[in-house]
Amino acid sequence: MERNWQEVRKEVKKFVEEEVYPAEPALQKRDEESKKIMSELMQKAKDQSLWALGHPKDIGGEGMPFMEYVYINEVVGRSSSAMVALGTHSLQDSIMLREYASEKWRDKYLEPLVQGEIFPSFGMTEPDVSSSDPTQLETTAVLEGEEWVINGKKWFTSGAAGAAYTTVMCRTEVDVPSHGAFSMIIVPTDNPGYKILRETPVLGMEGGHGGHYEVAYENVRVPKENLLGPRGQGFIIAQRRLGPGRIFHCMRWLGQAQRAFDLMCLRLHEREAFGSPLADKQLMQKFVFDSACEIQASRQLTLDAAKRIDQGDDARIEIGMIKVVGASMLHNVIDRAIQVHGAKGLTDDTPLSQMYRHAREARIYDGPDEVHVQSVARRILKNYQNNGAGWDFGERDASLID
Repeated sequence: MERNWQEVRKEVKKFVEEEVYPAEPALQKRDEESKKIMSELMQKAKDQSLWALGHPKDIGGEGMPFMEYVYINEVVGRSSSAMVALGTHSLQDSIMLREYASEKWRDKYLEPLVQGEIFPSFGMTEPDVSSSDPTQLETTAVLEGEEWVINGKKWFTSGAAGAAYTTVMCRTEVDVPSHGAFSMIIVPTDNPGYKILRETPVLGMEGGHGGHYEVAYENVRVPKENLLGPRGQGFIIAQRRLGPGRIFHCMRWLGQAQRAFDLMCLRLHEREAFGSPLADKQLMQKFVFDSACEIQASRQLTLDAAKRIDQGDDARIEIGMIKVVGASMLHNVIDRAIQVHGAKGLTDDTPLSQMYRHAREARIYDGPDEVHVQSVARRILKNYQNNGAGWDFGERDASLID
């Protein structure tokens, strides 16, 4: 009998709370024991049919429809370790290979990627170039006969040390304007020209599952067929990867915020000050009210964007909005939870300390807030030029009604 998504969501939540949460301290150590524990969690998820829920069935996943998986991803997001334990970490890369890779690389990487036997990585950001304007990327790939020769440097390549390959954004075209000059190329990490320079600590944290690495590409030679999709379409492919990806990010942020909210509310009942529980203090009640409002507002914005993506809309405005609003919401909720916990909130005795640092990353990765604010405002204002039709949010919402 086929399970409905509400039942699956409950099963995933139970798995995250009962299996993943207790293992988090050990998993953060990134030693041989943590690898063993993660492997056991991954197998448990497979045994319970909770593995790779959002991956298409034709590549070995459960094939859950996009909107249903959006709700599941919120629960998965409560723990960064759960993404790996449940096989959701490879979804964007698996779909990218499925859609754009040559037959050789689909055969080599796709099945083991979906099964969690190998890990992917993605190389776009560069240390010497402003990532808010990716058309400045300097890493080049020159076609010499039947091989691409790649030179440059990337950083914040997540999981490079343990990955089987990195998908690299390179400048492949000369005298082609703006975004059309770039392509994506698959580079196996055992290539002799692929050199990991260092793991980059982020806000004092080790990278958790994979880490962030600075990588040099020194005359890296790969076959011509390692190109993903057509030449010059790197940013088009990236946008198709990032659109749904940002939905998933925002739903995971909601999961993180919910976890912080739960911890905050429990603490308010557990702790007493000046003769009564903290839950009786009006200032603390304001924390609860503000957090509840921000979480729910962000959820509705995210679900609206997800529905548009599901109906074939690129939802550029909605995605830009949720990226900024969601990152702010996440920070605010965790910040209040830390305040309620007092000194304990600053320690690693709760997950809040690490959650708070990761929340700060959210305002930068996948495009800094400022870029999304500018992009959304420009797109909306364009509709008002020359007495244009304007931007009617109510009319746009009505378009989603059957």
